[in-house]
Amino acid sequence: MENQAVENYALEQVPDDMKRGWKSIFCVLVAIGVDLSSVILGAELANSMPLDKAILSVVVGSFLSAILYTLCSLVGSSTSLSTSMITKYVFGDIGAKIFSLAIGISLLGWFGVQVGFFSENASLLFNNFNINIDVRILSLVGGLLMMSTVIYGYRAMEKLSVYSVPLLLALMFLTILLGFKANGIPTIEANMEQTMTFAQGVSLAVSIIIVGAIISPDISRWAKSRKDCTLASFFGILFGNSFMIIVSIILVKCMGTSEIMNIFLALGLAIPGMIVLTLAQWTTNTSNIYSSALSIALVVKNISQKKLTIILGLIATLLAVLGIYEGFINFLNILGIVVAPVGGVYIAEYYIVKKAFKNIEDESSVNPIVTRSIVAWVIGIVITTLSTYGFITLSTISPLDGFITGFIAQAIIGKLSK
Repeated sequence: MENQAVENYALEQVPDDMKRGWKSIFCVLVAIGVDLSSVILGAELANSMPLDKAILSVVVGSFLSAILYTLCSLVGSSTSLSTSMITKYVFGDIGAKIFSLAIGISLLGWFGVQVGFFSENASLLFNNFNINIDVRILSLVGGLLMMSTVIYGYRAMEKLSVYSVPLLLALMFLTILLGFKANGIPTIEANMEQTMTFAQGVSLAVSIIIVGAIISPDISRWAKSRKDCTLASFFGILFGNSFMIIVSIILVKCMGTSEIMNIFLALGLAIPGMIVLTLAQWTTNTSNIYSSALSIALVVKNISQKKLTIILGLIATLLAVLGIYEGFINFLNILGIVVAPVGGVYIAEYYIVKKAFKNIEDESSVNPIVTRSIVAWVIGIVITTLSTYGFITLSTISPLDGFITGFIAQAIIGKLSK
């Protein structure tokens, strides 16, 4: 057993004396939501919709996301198990390993993508001071920095989030105030040509968090109680998922540019911009490598969590340094098709079928394959694939289509099966 300070409890339940209150988990979730992906989405909404509709679509989408996230989180809180361990009871040992490999590789890839975002924007800021640093060097430094926290487990992630979130919020509010001072408060453009519908805006706000909801037990298993889990998950996602997107919308409308780094530079906030860039990507990317290590641990059991995290972090950083992440995104989207229905399957099992989690204290009760769950998963994958490639249109969010399909299929098959 590793020292408790760095123990992630990848293959066992989190002990009660190690669990945390809602405030610390809330900070972790807000920190995960504050990243450059949200900034990019906010810019897209700002350029496609009037100010009021853009903001309202984000609020509605984040509210729906918060409900979905909380439903998944409560499974983790109630079982005290990671997502991969939950799937072990729901899908069986073999099914769980398939999921764990898919989500583990996917999160490694997205770690590399986020590091790529970081290095490109950091290069822009350094160029402002006539400092030319190779993007690959920035990727290497950024990747090593972002993986460093996770080596020391959930507690290190928690401390990073608790200290980072207030600073991030303060800097973003400062940026908005300076933007208002420079160009005035943006008005609602009544005559703006709208190139995106309100429903599409809501869909985008939901889609940005859907995979995070599926792996939410990795965080929520640390909650002291269901109440702590509910408060942290609902309000953490409602605020965390919407804050940076709305800030981005307001800044783009105010400053007339979609490039967040150019906004910082125009307002004379190069150093605060670098701090925001670093902390936003750092706090988000810790969760990627953290959940990836938890997932891969189910497949590779003979390596300690600390060593496994270091190995995976180095691999993901190397992907970013080599620039492979740019050509990796299509592959990651394919993995997303496999992952999407899993959340729906396990929450249907937990809330409706109620069979898989009766003996979580006894790992010997785990079957190699749970056929009914595998069938529901495959049905969800088929629907997600058809939705992704435009053969059918349901909610307009392909991962959500798979999630809902997995839920319905598992509920029906589970109730019908003996």
